[in-house]
Amino acid sequence: MTDHPLRLLLDFDACVQRDKGQAPAFLHRRDRKFALSCEQQGIPPTPERWLAHINHLSGPGAGAGPASHTLRVWRRINRGFMVAGMLLGVLTMLGLLFYDGGQRINVTIIIAFVALQLLLALLTTAQSLAGWQPWRPLLRRFGNNRESGLLPRLQPVLTAKAAQLGGLCFALSGLATMLLMVVLQDLAFGWSTTLETDATRYHSLVTAIAAPWAWLWPAAVPDFALVEATRFFRASPRDAGMSPARWGDWWPFIAMLWTIWILVPRAVLTLVATLLIHRKARQLLASHPGMRALMYRMETPALDTGNAYNDASDLPDTETQLDLQPLPDASILLCWAGAGDPELPDALSSGKSLIARAGGRMPLAQDRQTLEQAASELSQATDRSVLLLTRSWEPPTGELEDFLATAKNLWPKGSKIALVPLAAQPDRKPDTHQVQQWLRFARRTWPDFVTVSLMPVHETLPDVDRGVME
Repeated sequence: MTDHPLRLLLDFDACVQRDKGQAPAFLHRRDRKFALSCEQQGIPPTPERWLAHINHLSGPGAGAGPASHTLRVWRRINRGFMVAGMLLGVLTMLGLLFYDGGQRINVTIIIAFVALQLLLALLTTAQSLAGWQPWRPLLRRFGNNRESGLLPRLQPVLTAKAAQLGGLCFALSGLATMLLMVVLQDLAFGWSTTLETDATRYHSLVTAIAAPWAWLWPAAVPDFALVEATRFFRASPRDAGMSPARWGDWWPFIAMLWTIWILVPRAVLTLVATLLIHRKARQLLASHPGMRALMYRMETPALDTGNAYNDASDLPDTETQLDLQPLPDASILLCWAGAGDPELPDALSSGKSLIARAGGRMPLAQDRQTLEQAASELSQATDRSVLLLTRSWEPPTGELEDFLATAKNLWPKGSKIALVPLAAQPDRKPDTHQVQQWLRFARRTWPDFVTVSLMPVHETLPDVDRGVME
């Protein structure tokens, strides 16, 4: 069976992801036109036809995308499981049929191993139905998870199919190895167990196990005489009264046991795993949010309002909802990136317990030390306010934002920092548009921690104007 439903789902999801960058009006017109075209031709607008239409519009090579890559990855995973299963099947059968000419090959061990393999096969299918992902860490490390969120929901059934393919190859190589060893070697089988079990009970067990093929190959069903004659005990060196040829009569039973209870279940469960992948892919495609949006666009007429208004000439709103705050009476003053050079105004420098410089050419270690020193001062102060002088004509930088973020983490709770943008001439107020950029910066960062204030200035009239007034 092909991977058509899975490929369809992955291609559809990739196309929906690409469409997120398109305008809704464009998508509506495109898909509505496709639906009307299908209606004129008398064919249903299926997802397969829609994808073919999109690939035709996109040009050559549009069909090869993330879906092909994902399918190639899982084909490599399947082939890896198959190769590993073939090698393990050969090695396992060599171990089960190891015979050195002395001790018999215990049929009981082979029956127990077959039961274990059947249990593992059933648990693998149950894992896929329950959605359990035992190999998620391995797939996260080596797999490709850059696609959308569909793959985590598909991985339980995909890994189950890979495991079943590995088990199928394990069964085939094991059966081939056993038949080859039967031809090339003289194997001696027998049965033994520590439990107190007589030949009658053991014969009933093997007869029940051989019931599925008893009508097809009667010779592959051990009779009571064979069961009774081939029991051995580890302490007993040899049964001299038994014909040595009878020890090899177990091989048809072993071959059919392996075929019916390992090979056939693995083949059936591999087919079941493939069907589960197809069913899961169809379910995810039907419930995909992009499918519902596509159906809506194809069923709803696209309206053109004819509005020719062009807002390209509209200027952006540069106003901010924050207002300037009064200059706090802080005892700590920090100068950012050379602000206040060459001399600080007396209105700001007087009465300060800590005046330091930060940013600009100052090393990061010095900035950190300044923040820690300010934190120590704030922990003992009643007014936990700090002034940070900036140059109003220079825009806020990412370095300043990192500095404020570090301050917010280091300083005591309830601390606030007031940005004070200074004009080129400290005795004058900065321009309004320069102050606005600092207000927007404060609003964008932490409005509860960062405020903006201006230094009070008393602008005097030039001497020429004073003379005119006199």
